[in-house]
Amino acid sequence: MEESTSKEKMLKSIRNALIHKSEPPVVVGNPEKKIYVPITETLDIAFAEEFTKVNGNFVYCEDIPTLIDNLKAIFLENNWSAVFTADPQLEKVLKAAEIPCSTSPNDFLKTKVGVTFCESLVARVGAIVISSKQTAGRKLNIYPETHVVVAMASQIVPDIQVALKVLREKYANQYPSLVSIITGPSVSFGIENLKVTGATGTRNLFVFLVDDSPENQ
Repeated sequence: MEESTSKEKMLKSIRNALIHKSEPPVVVGNPEKKIYVPITETLDIAFAEEFTKVNGNFVYCEDIPTLIDNLKAIFLENNWSAVFTADPQLEKVLKAAEIPCSTSPNDFLKTKVGVTFCESLVARVGAIVISSKQTAGRKLNIYPETHVVVAMASQIVPDIQVALKVLREKYANQYPSLVSIITGPSVSFGIENLKVTGATGTRNLFVFLVDDSPENQ
């Protein structure tokens, strides 16, 4: 009888709860409140640390001549061939580094190494922001097994929100149809949940960062 009474009490409590519903508590957030831990390093160092954590290869360059020397050395070290770029400025840099490259769309499918600029670099997560508005378009960032990005130190921003704000200000009413955030080489998981790098995209990801700060000019 006691068990029956206890059960009836419990069912009665449930019925009362269903009849007299209370409004869920509303937590009003503060959109201005900072939710991230402050970045204590300079943005270039913070980016380099986070980028290398996700298996990116980071190369610091004091200036354009150093960029040319570093490109030449790393391309020779890796014996890279079938290099493609869609940007005339990068074509000049590659030629200065004595690196044969193509800009012809007819050679794109043979490409092993793609060289591009970027929209910005995100220090907090070590990510590269690219868009369809760049001369490289949509394909050059994902098709080659090696993606080389040339960026300026002034392009580093602290967070993704700032990177998107920069894009909005840059393109205004002609916003890119595609914005991608690249965090390290392509990674997928195969049979038995084994991690596979580069199976469905870029295998090697390099960022050559040129210091364009005023004190370095």
